[in-house]
Amino acid sequence: MVFEGLSGRLQDTFRKLKGKGKLSEDDVNRAMREVRLALLEADVNFKIVKDFVARVKERAVGQEVLTSLTPGQQVVKIVYEELAELMGGEQSRLNLASRPPTVVMMVGLQGAGKTTTCAKLARNLQSQGKRPLLVAADIYRPAAIKQLQVLGEQVNCPVFSMGQENPVNIARAAVENARSNNRDVVILDTAGRLHINEELMNELTNIKTEADPHEILLVVDAMTGQDAVNVAESFNKQLGLTGVVLTKLDGDSRGGAALSVKAVAGCPIKFAGMGEKLDNLEPFHPDRMASRILGMGDVLSLVEKAQANINQEKARELSQKIMQQEFTLEDFLDQLQQVRSMGPLEDLFSMIPGFSSAKQLQGLKGEDFDEREIGHIEAIIQSMTPEERRNPTMLNGSRKKRIARGSGTRVQDVNRLVKQFEESRKLMKQFTDMGKKGKKGKKGLRLPF
Repeated sequence: MVFEGLSGRLQDTFRKLKGKGKLSEDDVNRAMREVRLALLEADVNFKIVKDFVARVKERAVGQEVLTSLTPGQQVVKIVYEELAELMGGEQSRLNLASRPPTVVMMVGLQGAGKTTTCAKLARNLQSQGKRPLLVAADIYRPAAIKQLQVLGEQVNCPVFSMGQENPVNIARAAVENARSNNRDVVILDTAGRLHINEELMNELTNIKTEADPHEILLVVDAMTGQDAVNVAESFNKQLGLTGVVLTKLDGDSRGGAALSVKAVAGCPIKFAGMGEKLDNLEPFHPDRMASRILGMGDVLSLVEKAQANINQEKARELSQKIMQQEFTLEDFLDQLQQVRSMGPLEDLFSMIPGFSSAKQLQGLKGEDFDEREIGHIEAIIQSMTPEERRNPTMLNGSRKKRIARGSGTRVQDVNRLVKQFEESRKLMKQFTDMGKKGKKGKKGLRLPF
């Protein structure tokens, strides 16, 4: 989970502060020592840690905090503001040209996930109504051009290629092609290279001069920690980066790169790769990420995911079915699949205030959080006939055995699912009945149905 280690340490530290009615300077000093250790363990640059802790401490020992009725919360607020500022303060958006096409030059080390990120960016831009063109300018890595073409087909985006032609000529021709074919964004997939390779870095400089990109985005693997920051600093000196894309941020439990790159390299993080699927590229929001680190959730991102992935028409139909007490296992399966399309459930829970750490998730479940259980539920329902899904009361012993065999589960698992579903339907009936009574003007609980 993103920032899992850092988030857990910081939340434990501030939980102690919140329990105190009044803070002394010694309390703040102890907390800052814990914060310093947490950030260093998260692989944050030591100079940044020193400056960060100094700024927080200076604000936290002020009269306004120490005499506050809720001093612990005041300290958390200060740390939140400083964390958000450390990561860039506010969202840094793509610089789009006033006269298309916008040229986006993607650079980075080999193996950072640059080619896949190009396709993810194209998909992201398509969702905003843009018409991107992917450009295969990596002529050195075997099968790089073919990989981009395959990814282009998957996101339904055209790929411009000139084979093994000079990358500078490819870039020039691609921009002309975009103009003539009404493509408003050009995404250049350049070859991965070491920042110490002078010849290849000079080639990037020549591409920049020829294509005159509006954005030069460095793609770096978040899991490399401080190495990612050093790479960003080197590329920035050579090319003048406009932003960074962090890949594999969902697998980085420490978060050192995300917390260091803006301060060290001066480049804002514009996007974060949060999974392997081609729609798992998200705009980076420093304030929202700071909120998640401190266990305050990220409700805005959760709402945006729901809006993007959940079919609103189906949601309205479901509401009507619940009102009319016609909710079936088919409807339950459909809702389950829509929720899963939003991403791993553990990541979704981490956006809810109060469930932002693995420890809290385990507390919610009473055991380790195991998403495979959701897969078992899907398999059981999919092994039923349409009639059985609509009317589970018809499930006798032999039917349940057949369903268990078909889903690779046990009869006990089938029984448990049916029992839980029937209990849920009873609860829905109680709430809708109460809502109807409220609408008729009777005394008691009124629900907004």
